[in-house]
Amino acid sequence: MPLLKNISTLYVCPDEGDQSDIRPVHDAVISWKEGVIEWAGPKSEFPGREDEYEVLNAGGRIVIPGLVDCHTHLAFGGWRPDEFEMRVQGKSYLEISRSGGGILSTVKETRSSHENELYKKASGLLDKINRSGTTTIECKSGYGLSLKDEIKTLRVYDRLRFNNKAHIISTFLGAHTVPPEFQDQRESYIRLLTDDIIPRVGEEKLAKFCDVFVEESAFSVDEARQILETGKQYGMRPKVHADQLSSGGGAELAAETGAISADHLEKVSDTGIRMMAESGVVAVTLPFASLYTQESFLDCRKLIDEGVQVAVATDFNPGSAPCYDLPLAMMLACNQSRLTPAQALKGATIYGAKAIGMESSTGSLEKGKSADFLVIDVPSVNFWMYQFAPDRKMEVFLKGECIRS
Repeated sequence: MPLLKNISTLYVCPDEGDQSDIRPVHDAVISWKEGVIEWAGPKSEFPGREDEYEVLNAGGRIVIPGLVDCHTHLAFGGWRPDEFEMRVQGKSYLEISRSGGGILSTVKETRSSHENELYKKASGLLDKINRSGTTTIECKSGYGLSLKDEIKTLRVYDRLRFNNKAHIISTFLGAHTVPPEFQDQRESYIRLLTDDIIPRVGEEKLAKFCDVFVEESAFSVDEARQILETGKQYGMRPKVHADQLSSGGGAELAAETGAISADHLEKVSDTGIRMMAESGVVAVTLPFASLYTQESFLDCRKLIDEGVQVAVATDFNPGSAPCYDLPLAMMLACNQSRLTPAQALKGATIYGAKAIGMESSTGSLEKGKSADFLVIDVPSVNFWMYQFAPDRKMEVFLKGECIRS
């Protein structure tokens, strides 16, 4: 059984306490057996004998939980670098979408990609994501927008789950936008979702959550409600892409439908914040989306002050957030969204886990949870966020196995 000692500070990041409560433990040790934590706490209280363990040395570095990226679009065909140039030149997200770019351009590439191509690309990306410190990840469909291609994408995630050590949660996002063949038949596409695709996804148990993009360029609140309620009938809890480009009632819908999370929220209303707090909906801030679309960042402090738990994620996708570096997203959440480093850490660990229903097994360093943790060569979490360095020495443990040293 392994025992990691000489930890300067271990950050537990429990669900208890407020967003800032990351429970630092000084001079700590952590032990695990068969990939599950047996002890994480002060060395002075460790109940075992050191000579019974395979002893590893943290070298006076800090230890944090493995990071949880609770919002990604991992499997997709192609990339969209031309849109980056268009945005730099002043084109808006909606202008790019209306000119044939945006989500629909990725839909075209994804539909033309074989399942094996999507798997190979996503698998390579996931290896890099794991090595960057993310050990639990949510993966959305939404670039197929047909029965065949949505199922194809979700099966890619099933294959990844079987072949990769990472904790992978799948989300069905058939309501990402209306596909081109249904542009003049919105009601027909919604019927396809509710009558055919969602039942198939539910019957095959391919997704844990059902997500909808509620926005002027995507789906209305009423359309989204119908889709989410159907998803619930087939065992998928709601998630909502809410209030990213306009205050369209997405946060309110998330609260009304019992969604586990509402994501984006840059334009969220005061009413929406209050309703989320009352309903226990986790807010997910996505700083890369604001950075790349050159839109205003979400003021996370406002949500925290109202009692909303805030998770931090990347929104990794080929268009509006083509970056999977969650520590960098955390730093942006500090600098642009007014989170403290402690709040950002809790947002990318236990609150990220709560946003995908994984808080009982990942997201914090507690007995009985998966032995997922990072050993980082910094004196504190504050210093880690303050002096951001992508080449910083870091070890990544996933289910007790070191995958980066």
